[in-house]
Amino acid sequence: MQRLAEQILTHAEGLPEGAPLAAKGLLHLGSRAGVDQALSRLAERGQLIRAGRGVYLRPIKSRFGTRAPSVEQAVEALAAQRGEVIVPTGAAEANALGLTTQVPVRSVYLTSGRSRTLSLGKQLVELRHAPRWQLALGKRPAGSAVRALAWLGPEQAETALRSLKQKLPAAAFDELVIAAPQFPTWLARSVGKAAHV
Repeated sequence: MQRLAEQILTHAEGLPEGAPLAAKGLLHLGSRAGVDQALSRLAERGQLIRAGRGVYLRPIKSRFGTRAPSVEQAVEALAAQRGEVIVPTGAAEANALGLTTQVPVRSVYLTSGRSRTLSLGKQLVELRHAPRWQLALGKRPAGSAVRALAWLGPEQAETALRSLKQKLPAAAFDELVIAAPQFPTWLARSVGKAAHV
């Protein structure tokens, strides 16, 4: 068993920071039961961080001690591993685009996968399942705008769109207009109005 744990740690050290480990990706090292048990023991010893059900991360060692990988890196790596779309929430996007001064306190992301919570050291990261239209344009500027508008809601959408038309590159705003048929009626109508102003 010790040999399997060492092999898993060696494999983990070869991965980039924040890359998740899952038992399915380690079956070349041993049986499923053996890999599960080794991962669990490594997490108990603090050599791996159990981020969520079946997801483990290698802690980052620095001169100040060990820490969990950054939330952004862990979320990006998880998205790549699971084949999911994972993007910041509308509140975070609205703040980044300058549409609000509110700064989200919790780390919340929208996902095409199931809703769940990851724990990165002492920080909890919430992944919320989102409708497909909010994830349609991914991490591109137009996608950020869609999520920000969804968060702001119908009352503030038209004002926000006037501001976005000035801030976004023309190509990104055009992409938003082209994708409008996928959006709920209130948002599609607002985007259509903004395009013709």
